[in-house]
Amino acid sequence: MDTQVDDRAVGEGRPRLRADAQRNLALILAAARAVFARRGLDASLDEVAREAGLGVGTVYRRFRDKAELAEALFEADLEQLVADVAEAEACEDPWEGFVTLVARILERQAQDCGLRDLLSSTAFGTERFADLRQRLRPAAERIVRRAQAAGVLRADFDPYDIPVLGVMLGSVVDFTRATRPETWRRYLAMILDGLQGCPTCAVSRPLAPPPLSDDELVVAMGSWRPRHR
Repeated sequence: MDTQVDDRAVGEGRPRLRADAQRNLALILAAARAVFARRGLDASLDEVAREAGLGVGTVYRRFRDKAELAEALFEADLEQLVADVAEAEACEDPWEGFVTLVARILERQAQDCGLRDLLSSTAFGTERFADLRQRLRPAAERIVRRAQAAGVLRADFDPYDIPVLGVMLGSVVDFTRATRPETWRRYLAMILDGLQGCPTCAVSRPLAPPPLSDDELVVAMGSWRPRHR
């Protein structure tokens, strides 16, 4: 029989879950991690409940909806992304800093469909997630501009290209999941090679059309609905 998860005893000014409720919460979060990583945020709370071996009512008593569950599950992941970007900015070599920025962001998305959905679509976001995404942008822009000033990154690359690259490589992850899931790394290497600046080249083929603007990216993220099998 399911145990109601939100029965709490108050101690030291903080709500504390009973032992059985703590166990259920741990099961729910572990199941959500597995289901969302595999299926993305299109997965339902019913699927999470089945994975956890609990009744769906237990999940809904703890989390009102999928957005609340995603917030509990992914806040630490987004904070880690902020730390990754700070580490990339601290790299002395401008190209190494740029590669660290792009590779860390894309690697985390490749390993977890749910995190990718969260970063690529506002359909699943909350105000907290929006704030964390905003914290990533200034540092990412500084890393990109520094690499361009050093001549190691092509001048027409834009920080707003990064989330689009995430969607591109995410498609590779989905396409190769049943055969060779790490194939996306091959295409990341190709992308990075294509982004390197070439100070000795007299002519560099320009990228066309231009990158999405801030407003266009917001519209794209608001209208895109990822689908994972």
